[in-house]
Amino acid sequence: MAKGGFGGMAGMGGMNMNNLMKQAQKMQKQMAAMQDELNEKTLEMTSGGGAVKVVISGKKEIKELKIDPDVVDPDDVEMLEDLILSAVNEAIRQADEMYNNAMGKVTGGMGGMF
Repeated sequence: MAKGGFGGMAGMGGMNMNNLMKQAQKMQKQMAAMQDELNEKTLEMTSGGGAVKVVISGKKEIKELKIDPDVVDPDDVEMLEDLILSAVNEAIRQADEMYNNAMGKVTGGMGGMF
C-alpha cells in the first residue's frame, strides 16, 4: 500500500511540473510576441523646446535625429551636444520603461526568472 501511495504522489508531482512547464512556455511565447511588438514601436523625444528631436525604436535604435538649424551655433557646439545627449538619453530611458512595463504585464513581476 505504501508503494501505491508513493506512486500516486509522484504522479501528482509530475502533473504539477507539466503544468508549470506549460505555463512557462506560454509565458515565453507571450514575451517573444511582446518583444516583437515593442520592437516595431517608436518613441519621440525632444530637448531644447523642440530644437532637437530623436525618434527611437523599441530596440533602442535611433531611427531619426532632427536638429533645428537655428540651434546650430559654431561658437557654442557644446550646447548642441548637450541637447542631443539629453534627447537621446531620455529616449533610451523611455524605451527601457516601455519594455519593462510591457514585460511586467506578461510575467506578472516574475520577469527575472525568464
